[in-house]
Amino acid sequence: MKTPKQLTVFLGACLILLAFGSCKDTGRDAATPEPEVSGEPARTGQAFIEDDVSRPTVLSIAIGSEDHSTLVAAVQAAELENALVNAGPLMVFAPTNEAFDALPEGTVEDLLKPENKAVLANILKYHVTPGNYSKEFLKKFKKLGQANNQDVAVEVKGDEVYVGGARILASVPAGNGIVHVVDKVLLPPAE
Repeated sequence: MKTPKQLTVFLGACLILLAFGSCKDTGRDAATPEPEVSGEPARTGQAFIEDDVSRPTVLSIAIGSEDHSTLVAAVQAAELENALVNAGPLMVFAPTNEAFDALPEGTVEDLLKPENKAVLANILKYHVTPGNYSKEFLKKFKKLGQANNQDVAVEVKGDEVYVGGARILASVPAGNGIVHVVDKVLLPPAE
């Protein structure tokens, strides 16, 4: 597992490469959405505007991490990209690909189906809390109110912090909050 410093350096290098790779002038305004391709409507909104100068958002950190490709696919399937680039501050508890792999076989594939978009969005919102708290500061909490309007428990075991039973492995500051990398997918309690 990479340390927070290694993740930050890696993500910074990725952003620099992206900045140099997107410098050619195409004559398009950065805010102009891409045209419709192959019959699908163009994705629009703040999440799809290229920005080479700001500090990365919680979404761009996830996109730049090879350990979070399943999470990114889920965010895209639920069409929550724009919510993760807003001003925040947001705390995102970001499960690794291994955390998604630990779910029962077929669960992720089923959740990614268009007919399950609302269920997937609810699960993903359960991974987001308003605020920007470090792992150390989270030790002061017993529970957090999540973006899906449900609470999640916070536990401290030794020096480790667990949110909804998921251990925080690393934390990466973002321009609109913080990404806490976790080792488990948080599943909201049944209502």
